[in-house]
Amino acid sequence: MEPLLPEESQRRDLVDLAVELIANARSLAARLHPKVAESVGDLVRSMNCYYSNLIEGHDTHPRDIDRALANQFSHDAKKRVLQLEARAHIEVQQLIDSDQAPFSTESHFIRWIHEQFYRRLPDELLWSVNPDNGQKLQVIPGEFRTTWVQVGRHIPPAPEEIPGFLKRFDEGYNPSQLNKVDGIIAVAASHHRLLWIHPFLDGNGRVARLFSHAFLRYMGVGSSLWSISRGLARQVEEYKASLAEADSLRRGDLDGRGNLSAQALKDFCRFFLTVCLDQINYMDSLIEPSKLINRIELYTTDQVLQGKLPKGSLAILREVLFSGEMERGKAPMVTGYKERQARSVLNALIKARLLKSETPKGPVKLNFSIDIIEKWFPRLYP
Repeated sequence: MEPLLPEESQRRDLVDLAVELIANARSLAARLHPKVAESVGDLVRSMNCYYSNLIEGHDTHPRDIDRALANQFSHDAKKRVLQLEARAHIEVQQLIDSDQAPFSTESHFIRWIHEQFYRRLPDELLWSVNPDNGQKLQVIPGEFRTTWVQVGRHIPPAPEEIPGFLKRFDEGYNPSQLNKVDGIIAVAASHHRLLWIHPFLDGNGRVARLFSHAFLRYMGVGSSLWSISRGLARQVEEYKASLAEADSLRRGDLDGRGNLSAQALKDFCRFFLTVCLDQINYMDSLIEPSKLINRIELYTTDQVLQGKLPKGSLAILREVLFSGEMERGKAPMVTGYKERQARSVLNALIKARLLKSETPKGPVKLNFSIDIIEKWFPRLYP
């Protein structure tokens, strides 16, 4: 699978993209109060899961994902299976985002992602079907495949060769051996090479996207505030074509010195990093405070006029957005109302799922529920 990284002579535009990623990711991280960023992170994890499922051909409605997180499952067996799959993805990303397992390019971390995801799935999703003969093989959580497979025109390495390829994968992409810019380029290159190795019987695409998410976080540009899966799903045909092209063998003496095409790997890295930058910029435009508060004001004013929210709601929402959270006892001062009326406004916002609290008497923070996503975060979903 050499080369593992694009040739140094070909990296100039990739370096420019990596530098821009670093700067824009830093700007995005500074946009919101950390407490608000946590709530946005919950929303983006659901979105990431939706788009990752979509790449796999599983269209799970955002509202069904929301219900799954509240343990409200459909009576329809097919919908229920997809809800469980979605919840599994969100839970594993949450583990990554909370650093439950230290990031590593070693095979144990890659296996950990697969094991954590598949052990949460219902039995119906633990089987892989051979398209040639219809044979069903059980997918064992965290275990490498023991059979040959074919992905499109690509035939991945033999099962017994997987450990050796993953050892070389770790040697080539270990971030401790790379500077920050090369490490970010390595995220893109490793995404393809992990799929090229195809270590598992099933779930390689999802594992690769979660691995890339973890790698981007480790490099300081990824966060729970944006999702690579959204960008890849919105250009899914180009994504799959670019992956397939990067499987190509070397095209002559001017195409690197490895077995695979250096130019095709470089092209995939450019595509991948451009998608990352596009998604960071998109989320930055959504959560820019003055624009976000303007959308919240328009929505809240409309809800008050319709009698669905009480007056004083906007003052509390504004306070929570800029302060991160608000003690309940502060509601009278923020609204200018007496305690009983202020408490009534607060309770109405909690009932409307615009605010949430860890405990019945604890401070409140914003809750970006499915009901307001299109108004507060337009075009987040298709």
